[in-house]
Amino acid sequence: MRRLLLALALVVLATTARADDPKVLTKIAFGSCADQDKPLPIFDTIAAAKPDLLILLGDNMYADLDRKLKVTPDVIRDKYKLMEKVPGFAKLKATCPMVGTWDDHDYGKNDAGVEWEHKDEAQQALLDFFGVAKDDPRRTRKGVYHAEIYGPPGKRVQVILLDTRYFRSPIKKAPFDPKTRIAACLPNTDPDATFLGAEQWKWLEEQLKKPAEVRLLASSIQLVSDDHPFEKWANIPKEREKLHALLNSTKATGVIVLSGDRHLAEISLDTKSIGYPLYDVTSSGFNQGSKNWRAPEANSKRLAAMPFGDNFGFITIDWSGDDPRVAVQIRDEDGDATGGFKVRLSTLKGTGTGAATPVAEEKLPDGVLSPAAAAKKVGEKVTVQYTVASVGGKANLYLNTNKDFRAKDNFAVVLPTKVQTGKWEKAGADTFVGKTVRATGTIKLNKESPQLEVADPADLEIVEK
Repeated sequence: MRRLLLALALVVLATTARADDPKVLTKIAFGSCADQDKPLPIFDTIAAAKPDLLILLGDNMYADLDRKLKVTPDVIRDKYKLMEKVPGFAKLKATCPMVGTWDDHDYGKNDAGVEWEHKDEAQQALLDFFGVAKDDPRRTRKGVYHAEIYGPPGKRVQVILLDTRYFRSPIKKAPFDPKTRIAACLPNTDPDATFLGAEQWKWLEEQLKKPAEVRLLASSIQLVSDDHPFEKWANIPKEREKLHALLNSTKATGVIVLSGDRHLAEISLDTKSIGYPLYDVTSSGFNQGSKNWRAPEANSKRLAAMPFGDNFGFITIDWSGDDPRVAVQIRDEDGDATGGFKVRLSTLKGTGTGAATPVAEEKLPDGVLSPAAAAKKVGEKVTVQYTVASVGGKANLYLNTNKDFRAKDNFAVVLPTKVQTGKWEKAGADTFVGKTVRATGTIKLNKESPQLEVADPADLEIVEK
């Protein structure tokens, strides 16, 4: 009997992630969209990766797929029980702490929001699924939003779980299009429309003011992507603007958005809305990804995509050194990486204004950016100006802002061999060091370092001061 009680206690401890946990997180898995009635081998793959934490982003089971079955609180609970019996999930739940939020299908109704009649019962069912204590504040308040901080100062990971269902105003849709078989979502410009509701907004502001090095903002729906016709933050434009404004006003650093819902995986990047690059990593789904090839859907802010196949997300944090590095990957059912990025925490810091700021010591002409400002414009064509501190390279010339090109804040204009013609035919270190240059081109990342590669000799000039 004592052994049985001990085993049960270990399962509860593994399943329920504790707030303000001193454990340092280095490996975090995340994902969404698991149909309990279909095979879920991906849970074995996730378990093999041995994450310190698993974040579930919604559609943790599907309560509403059987159109002949009316969704009731009992149906919702029964579907959770079926998920708990999936062998791979049971194994993962017994060995890895889990936290999570919901999306529409575990909420109980496709695309539902504040109007869902069984939302309160669904909330209790979800909390039971995650093993949330009976005296937890989520048991008595409205909504499943929650936040936890793991690790000591200097290595803190804050996980913020948003509830984008309980308070969300009804969405607006266009008439059903028989050609696309879609009733596209339309922008809701009603000034009273909301995603999070007043209380959750107030709570979120409090969370963003807490100290943390990494902040994982879990949203069941995509924040950055705004080109597709389905559910997304852009459906209530002022609410997305409000979130951007809150990230700026609280000067919250280290934010990476995690999202689900879309039955695909992709990485989107917003370089304009806050004072540093805002990544939105979408992982969907555990077994709901398209089984056949399909082209990526429209997304002008996409960095990487896995438009078909089951997937999960995986984050690795290297806390060593003065500037820790976060590596984020999309992985397939076999555990192989299909896309990702690496970013230093120093990059995920900004001015709190949402706008790039030129260096104070140099007044630049209109339309010309400092290296720090240009570095935040990855993928955009810009003009940058600065004084060259060093020049490297044997063929291509690298005009560095720092004497040490390895410096974490180094920026370089690259002058390729093919462009070293005309006035740059005999260019070298003596040509540029100590001189102010102005260059035009597209900002790219090379091993996390921002660079601007000159495409034409006329796009680079030495500025007389």
